[in-house]
Formats: sequence, structure tokens, C-alpha cells
Amino acid sequence: MIVLNQIRKTFRVAKRKKGAAAALFSLFRREYTEIHALEGISFSVEKGEVVGFVGPNGAGKSTAIKIMSGILAPDSGECTVLGMCPWKSRQKYMSHIGVVFGQRTQLWWDVPVHDSFDLLKDIYRIDEKRFRENLGELSELLELEPLLHVPLRQLSLGQRMRCEIAASLLHDPEVLFLDEPTIGLDAVSKLAVRRIIADLNHERKITVILTSHDMDDIEALTDRILLIGKGRLLYDGALGALRSRYDRHRRLELHYEGDSAPLPEPAGTRIVSQKEKHVVYEVDTGVIGVSSALRVLGESLDIRDMSAGSRPIEELIASLYLERNL
Repeated sequence: MIVLNQIRKTFRVAKRKKGAAAALFSLFRREYTEIHALEGISFSVEKGEVVGFVGPNGAGKSTAIKIMSGILAPDSGECTVLGMCPWKSRQKYMSHIGVVFGQRTQLWWDVPVHDSFDLLKDIYRIDEKRFRENLGELSELLELEPLLHVPLRQLSLGQRMRCEIAASLLHDPEVLFLDEPTIGLDAVSKLAVRRIIADLNHERKITVILTSHDMDDIEALTDRILLIGKGRLLYDGALGALRSRYDRHRRLELHYEGDSAPLPEPAGTRIVSQKEKHVVYEVDTGVIGVSSALRVLGESLDIRDMSAGSRPIEELIASLYLERNL
């Protein structure tokens, strides 16, 4: 379905010192620096998968998305999606994919949403009957009916994002690229977008590549992640396997009665946060098990309630970056 093999991409960026003299000098002799956005990444994605593309700003995620969607051509390496090279067969290829960039729009700002959809119908040469069927289905799924006759500029960010997703699906794409689709959305809108993506994958078997800095999006929608840093692929696999491989820490949250000052910190534990009659410990299971830590803490605290779980995935990934000096 999607195959990348040793993809590399480097950008030349002009650099200039501040000041009028430096600006004048740059007119005659410009200096450049090279930014290696991608350094030989390789992976494949099967039909119907929802894959999270994770990494910090500048890691190369958006560059990879743009290459896979045909917007950019790499310096070297091979990429095929649905058996086509995205940047060589662009016109034919674009009719098979959908792309949503959270910070850009493919709809027209000053016209009603329905007019933008009509323009997209002509651009993609969608059959009238199929267009009406898709628009009706998407309008129901995304609750678009009240929005269709409103200019895009008058919609909220969450409403615009629902329209953007609909626009990317009108032509029945087989692959959907989502670059930060929930950026700037409130909690309710984020939940709605996640539900929509999950439903589309389940009902239409659409292959989804999702980039997001919101790790709740990644955990809610994907079983597999591609972890990228400084243009290199650091990890390709399941979230659970990532935890098993790199994280031996667990969170132990306790509610207790009575006074205990200072709070105990058995070997292998540390206090992450605390407030009145509530404390969160991080337990290093390589030193002490959660049950053993709970037993030791129970000797000093009158524990009324407890819960145990893994560290948030964003903390795990941050630790992995620090470990690799990224």
C-alpha cells in the first residue's frame, strides 16, 4: 500500500546576520545552511492501518507527509503509494488520496462551504450521483448540514476542521494523510474528530497516516507508531511494545487519611506530585515492584484509595529523545 525506501530530503536555507550592513552584504553574497529533514527513512504501511507519525518539531514528519502526498519530491530514495510514485503521477495519484493539514485549508475562505464542495466535485470529476451520496453520508457523519451554506470564515475552528475532513473524502480516497488535524481544537471538538477518523477507518477501510503532537490522539486512534527524530526513524511498532521495551516505570496514585510529613520515599520510588491527602509516586519496577512499593507505603500511610498505571506516553517519548540526545 505505502512503501518508503531510503528517502532523503535536504533543504538549503539562506542565513543572514542581523543589521543593515549584513542585509546589504547578502544582496551580493548569500550564505546558506543545509537542513537534513529526512536521512534515509524506510517503512511500509498495509491497507486499512491507522499509523501514528510521532516526533518533535523539526523531526521531518511534515516533510515525509508532503513526499507521500506528492507535494514534494525527495532528493533520493523510492516511494510508492497504491503502486504509484506520488510526485511522478501526481494528477492520477491525487484522485486516490485525501490530505488534511491542520494549519492550512483547501476550501475557499469567502464562499459557502457547499460552493467549495461543488468546486472540488469538478476538480476531481466526481460523478453527480456519487457526489450526492458521499455528501449526504459525510454531512450526517460530521453533522455538516447547518454549516453547508455558511462562508468558511464565519465557522469556528472545530467546524472548519470537520468541513476539511469532508472535503478530503468526497472523492472516495483510499489513503488519508492527516497532519495535525486537531491543532487548536477544544476538548469536545478533538473527541469528535477522533470519533470521525475511527469511524471512517472502520466503515470505509481507509488507510490513515496521522501526525500529531497530542499524544491522546495517537493513543486513541493508532495501534502502531512511527517515531522520528532529526530525520531518522527511531522506532516502528506497537505502542504497547514501546512501553515494554523502554519504560519500566509505573505511576502509583494514593489517597490517604491522617497526617504524614514528610511523606515516605522507599527505594525505587520518587514523589511526582502531592497535595493534601493525595500523592503520586513514580515506581521503578527494576528496583521494586508496584505491589511491594504499595506494601511498604502502607506501613506509613493510611491508604484509602489507590490506582496504578503507566507513565503518559509523551513522557516516555521525551525520555527516549533525551536518551538519544535529540
